[in-house]
Amino acid sequence: MKILVTGAEGQLGYDVCKVLAACGIEHRGVDIGDFDITDASTVKKYIREYAPDGVIHCSAYTAVDKAEDEPGKCRTINVDGIRNIAEVCGDIGAKLLYISTDYVFPGTGEQFYEPDDTTGPLSVYGRTKLEGEQVVQELLEKYFIVRTSWVFGKNGNNFVKTMLRLAETKMEVSVVCDQIGSPTYTGDLAPLLCDMIVTEKYGVYHATNEGICSWAEFAKEIFRLANKKMKVNQVATSEYPTRAMRPLNSRMSKDRLEKMGFARLPHWQDALERYLREVYKFETNDSGEKMPRN
Repeated sequence: MKILVTGAEGQLGYDVCKVLAACGIEHRGVDIGDFDITDASTVKKYIREYAPDGVIHCSAYTAVDKAEDEPGKCRTINVDGIRNIAEVCGDIGAKLLYISTDYVFPGTGEQFYEPDDTTGPLSVYGRTKLEGEQVVQELLEKYFIVRTSWVFGKNGNNFVKTMLRLAETKMEVSVVCDQIGSPTYTGDLAPLLCDMIVTEKYGVYHATNEGICSWAEFAKEIFRLANKKMKVNQVATSEYPTRAMRPLNSRMSKDRLEKMGFARLPHWQDALERYLREVYKFETNDSGEKMPRN
């Protein structure tokens, strides 16, 4: 088994490569310095020469607000880019694992979205990720689509790093309290993806850490575990306008994972505690009660 990982310098791609190496699986991690996924001829030449058995596609345009101002660039990367990769995967018979997002859903109600539920993205970013899913489904039979949410990891920027950075200079922060979802640690998600790519259990999945919270609750837990004295002011999304609309409900059901024989990820609070210990070397304050699992 030989695996190609795109976006290897990003949060998820970095951990995927680390897990593949630990498992002794031959792989190659690539990023923009190796080839541009929007350049069809270069993509196809590179992948044909490496001839992987599978591709884990972690590369994407993820600047959600900026995408509203440059939809063309976002679509070129998130739609044309995955088309180039999917076409060559089809040509050489390679599996493709495509990382998608909770942003493909409209985020209404309080239900847990199932993989087959009706989509309805609210933003340019969400629409391009959904179009990417559709490209994969149209071109391939051997594919995995894995939707995740609220990702944090060692490489790149994320909410946890932002909150800890703010804690260095501020005493309080305002965070939205009516967007509900599940934080996801790349250190937990990556092993699942590596387990998945070696199977033939194709289809659409949801994969996040267990449990749900609001962004404000997430922030409070970051500060509690990191022993940072920060006041979190809870505000409604309507009071904190952003360029792109966010789904209020990002709850996603992981039942299909279990049905297909894959293990669910640990609770997000457990994941956050391990992240702070592993990445920041914090002696975390873990004396508080954890929120219930969903």
